[in-house]
Amino acid sequence: MSGTRWLDEEEQHTWRSYLRTSQLLQEALERQLQRDSGMPHAYYMILVVLSESPGRTMTMTELSAILQYSVSRLSHAVSRLEEKSWVRRLKRPEDRRTTVAELTDEGFAALVEAAPGHVEEVRRVLFDPLTPGQVRQFGEILDTILSAFEYHRAAEAEGSPALDAAAQ
Repeated sequence: MSGTRWLDEEEQHTWRSYLRTSQLLQEALERQLQRDSGMPHAYYMILVVLSESPGRTMTMTELSAILQYSVSRLSHAVSRLEEKSWVRRLKRPEDRRTTVAELTDEGFAALVEAAPGHVEEVRRVLFDPLTPGQVRQFGEILDTILSAFEYHRAAEAEGSPALDAAAQ
């Protein structure tokens, strides 16, 4: 590999601002959900994803991939959500090896109750400081970064020769 492309002063400032902002945002959302709803942000995200899926169900594998949670982390979280009767795990009749997580009515009610406070906190810490134009620009920037991640992930999965050459 040739020389390292070090961050210049502006990039270094932007990188560190991003890291700090990301940390503070996650902490604010975690505090708000714990305070108002007694649930960690990770559990909230599981409920959200299940609520948006057909039949409020999804395989554990799909849920893990969407949330970018390890299988063990997701399994532990779903166990806690089962204890609250917010989620239940089922086996698919056509494939008993596949475990499906299903959002219960109680879980949906907990999500409906938690959502307004969560959305208000997201708005307060992320969107309120920005102008509408900055929100659009921020969204475009994030879409660009996510597209690059998805491209590289797909290329890695296919064993792309272009990525192999870039690594040399």
